[in-house]
Amino acid sequence: MPVSSFDLKRILRPNILKLEPYRCARDDYSEGILLDANENSYGPAYQVEISQDSEGHEQLQISPGTNDLSLHRYPDPLGREVKARILKLRPSIPSADNIFLGVGSDEVIDMLVRITCTPGKDAVLVTPPTYGMYKVVANVNDVNIVKVPLVVDEGVFQLDVDAVIRTAVADPSIKIIWLCSPGNPTGTYLREADVRRVLDSPFQGLVVLDEAYVDFVRPEKGESYARLVAEYPNIFVMQTMSKSFGLAGIRLGVGIGSRELVSYLNNAKAPYNVSTLSLSVAKAALSDDGLAKMRSVMQGIQKQRDEFLIPELLGLPHVGAILGGNDANFVLCRICDSSGRASNEIAKHVYSEMAENRGLVVRYRGTDHGCEGCLRITVGTAEENAVVIKTLRSLLSAIP
Repeated sequence: MPVSSFDLKRILRPNILKLEPYRCARDDYSEGILLDANENSYGPAYQVEISQDSEGHEQLQISPGTNDLSLHRYPDPLGREVKARILKLRPSIPSADNIFLGVGSDEVIDMLVRITCTPGKDAVLVTPPTYGMYKVVANVNDVNIVKVPLVVDEGVFQLDVDAVIRTAVADPSIKIIWLCSPGNPTGTYLREADVRRVLDSPFQGLVVLDEAYVDFVRPEKGESYARLVAEYPNIFVMQTMSKSFGLAGIRLGVGIGSRELVSYLNNAKAPYNVSTLSLSVAKAALSDDGLAKMRSVMQGIQKQRDEFLIPELLGLPHVGAILGGNDANFVLCRICDSSGRASNEIAKHVYSEMAENRGLVVRYRGTDHGCEGCLRITVGTAEENAVVIKTLRSLLSAIP
């Protein structure tokens, strides 16, 4: 599809195009004596000092230094300081206006569906095996799901590009193509030539790249597709603070796309969706020192993955293969029977025994397309990984 022919307004719901967004108090002013948003000027109540004057009347005072984050004030509705630091992490992003912040990537997924898909009418396309929230969000919003499986032969987990394009072009109800790169549970970085073919196709909807694990990709294999935002108006890239930054608890997702699309997402989102606490932690994590530490930890995880966990797993009985591209902070390990065939029975037994009796929890993925007999194992610390190998060796060695 020629880039010039993509028209975002053609895929947005009519009510979204007409939506008059809620105007936050902090959209107008954020300094001075702020009495415009019905906030509690005394600050967080649990931090207020209560005393009595000489006549026994109760006195309330703001405790100095206890409310440095101004938690009694609503947060910046657009998270501008965090966006400015994201630009340092991903310098190929054109501007802060190309960035959307959500409560985890799950909110970003939900918002994309809500502004594009009419319930009971429209559809999204997924490429299983893939992240389960695409299906959940579609079901919650009464949106149909069209499946075009990945090529799973020999565990490659790459796009069936011709089938994706053919299916998406033939069905005008499809508004979004969800592509997960690196995939979950596949751990495979999608080939750039394939991604570009989908973007260049006649498909008139959005192509969304979910890059939750992109920082774990070795540089020689690829990098974030956020750099394509300046080139393609029909791409939207999702990232997160949960994985490489180790901040799953702050629930901060990042969306990167055209300024026009981001503006519609901002219009439709809740006024103050990301909390002050989350923004503060994210800002620290995205500082120069925070980025250096993240990269150091990420390299340690890559080393544990490539130099310990994978080779040790491959040396265990009943481990038939490590599937996928190993471009994430987990590995997809196939468990086989004595004849070398993938075995859901053995994999599920091992999974249950470890979780219920050995204090070790991994993820059973044997029912996913192309993942028969598979356990998804997160790369832990060196000590945790050693426990994984020791426990699996004990259990698998006892199976004929």
